[in-house]
Amino acid sequence: MRRLSALALLLALPALRADEGMWTFDNIPAPKIKAKYGVELSPSWLKNLQLATVRFPGGTGAFVSRDGLVVTNHHVGRGSIAQLSSVKADMVRDGFTAATREQELKVPGLELMMLVSTEDVTARVNAAVKPGTADKDALTARRNALADLRKAEEAKTGLTCEPVTLYQGGEYWLYRYKKFTDVRLAAAPELQVAAFGGDPDNYTYPRHNLDFALFRVYENGQPYRSEAFLPFSAKGVAMGELTFISGHPGTTYRQQTHTQMVYARDIGIPFQLKAMTRQKAALQVLSATSPEARRIAADAIYGIENGYKRLSGQLLGLAKPENLKKVADAEAALQAAVAKDPALQARVAESWRRVDQAVARQQALLMESSYLSAGRVTLLGHALTLVRLPEEEAKPSAQRLTEFSEGNLKATKARLVLPRPVQKPIDVTLLASGLREAQDELGAGHPYVKAMLGGQTPEAVAKAAVEGSRLDDPAVRKQLAEGGKAALEASTDPMLVLARKLDPFNRAVRKQVEDEVTSVLSEHGGRIAEARFKTFGKTLYPDATFTLRLGFGPVTTYANGTGTKAQPFTTFMGMFDRHLGWGGNAAAAEEGAWTLPQRWLDRQAKLDLTTPFNFIYACDTVGGNSGSPVVNLQGEFVGINFDSVYEGQGGYYVYDADTKRAVATDVRAILEALRKIMDAGQLVTELTGK
Repeated sequence: MRRLSALALLLALPALRADEGMWTFDNIPAPKIKAKYGVELSPSWLKNLQLATVRFPGGTGAFVSRDGLVVTNHHVGRGSIAQLSSVKADMVRDGFTAATREQELKVPGLELMMLVSTEDVTARVNAAVKPGTADKDALTARRNALADLRKAEEAKTGLTCEPVTLYQGGEYWLYRYKKFTDVRLAAAPELQVAAFGGDPDNYTYPRHNLDFALFRVYENGQPYRSEAFLPFSAKGVAMGELTFISGHPGTTYRQQTHTQMVYARDIGIPFQLKAMTRQKAALQVLSATSPEARRIAADAIYGIENGYKRLSGQLLGLAKPENLKKVADAEAALQAAVAKDPALQARVAESWRRVDQAVARQQALLMESSYLSAGRVTLLGHALTLVRLPEEEAKPSAQRLTEFSEGNLKATKARLVLPRPVQKPIDVTLLASGLREAQDELGAGHPYVKAMLGGQTPEAVAKAAVEGSRLDDPAVRKQLAEGGKAALEASTDPMLVLARKLDPFNRAVRKQVEDEVTSVLSEHGGRIAEARFKTFGKTLYPDATFTLRLGFGPVTTYANGTGTKAQPFTTFMGMFDRHLGWGGNAAAAEEGAWTLPQRWLDRQAKLDLTTPFNFIYACDTVGGNSGSPVVNLQGEFVGINFDSVYEGQGGYYVYDADTKRAVATDVRAILEALRKIMDAGQLVTELTGK
């Protein structure tokens, strides 16, 4: 691969803008990259990056040593770090470094996934749909075909297989993963440095976040020998230098129709923001009750605050008339192309109208589909799965709920008994909040509300169901699942009792949504995708689906709305300046977001304060890219993605090259902190060979 000269890079700086695209590894736009940057990505380079990248629950990580050391964001690993903590040994607050490998701490239930291979199964899936099949039956047929393929492939390979839908149903794939189940915490900085600036600084730039944590994968009791890994760069990255990001962006909506985006702007996102506000308020009440409650609620509150700000940014982007005009214009151009092709006209012309009808039904069903569910209540989700298990297994596979079909049943049962801890106070709080919201919005006389509450308050029902349940014990869940219908019917566990009340309501509204919304959007979104393929080929990338993608773009700047340009790099010096500018730790009572742990103040003199800390770069990212490795042309790790700027959140729906900027923690900051603050010299040696 050829590196651009420094002079060429500097001359190009005024024109540097974000590079659009979250590209699947089977369809990397190599000609585009070569034409713009003069470099070629070899198959071996891409394969190494693919195998070095792993999926965390809700985020991404990467192998960075031959001995299974994995880096991810602190905020991606925070739940695991909290799981290993207590009030007396709070590793989220105080940080953690394992002095030896023997001191690394296993995280029960944490699983990482490495993508091994992919296969396009579109033809086989579509062959399951006979001509003239109704939309709702076509959806079921495709889901069952995917589930059957998944089951057969898992039996053949021994790998974990997942069905993947791309291009709104234009393509169907099987992704094969190697699963790692023995994952141990090796090192993490203090929360106050990892998330310096807290929620006020979130989605802003300049930033000073040491947002990383190190885990190690073990296999058969020994550190996993990584086939592929990303060595830490000795010199980092420079302004204008081309970077690549490999990760699992969660969900984007860029291929939705204009009608769908208007619905998100006017109905969907405001509804979610209102629900988040209520959930956060309830969790804050819990947090104020004790130090332990504050500790266990912190991660849930952070998640809500992060999601709220992200959705607010999406709403801001959708509110810009020029953004939705781009969508409307592109849609009109595609419809014009369809009108010129008789075959496409016959198949696709009505699809936009059908999507409009489905969106209208989506709006009508929004409240009931939201409230008549388990929501974010972990125990209620487990209970609902248990209640349904014997009933669904008794049916032919094709007639079951999707997650219970023969092809998906193994994965559903595995999730049910996964030994991830349940925080009962969180479940009590969220269940009570959800029931109270349903009562307020649906009305006390709604059949669901009456059935779930039985004349009691939401708070009383939630407290009795959660605190009296034994389903927080995975052994109990396993015993009930294996005991079958008799064991489940005999159980008086209060959460199972509540799930039995929920089940018929949830089934009914779920069927309505699938028949009238999901199936129509799947069928006709796929037809619109067919029209795009025929018009543009595969020059377009699919919407994000929490599957592995590649992005690329240079380290650069942007106009952040303050009348100046954002600096491409921040430094340790900037973090201490921001800390002092807010009054230091003396300001903790009012503005605790910019305080620093005492050992960072005690060891400040040891640090090279000019060390680059965070940087912005023009790769196309969204949530799920948290923890994604940022690499240079040599495939070296130069930073870890942890955020993107607020102005660019509209990019979930409409891409804007001027504002789409990602934010990463610099590799040099990680090494400086490991050496001089975190007493992790042995990890530095492993990461750098020095």
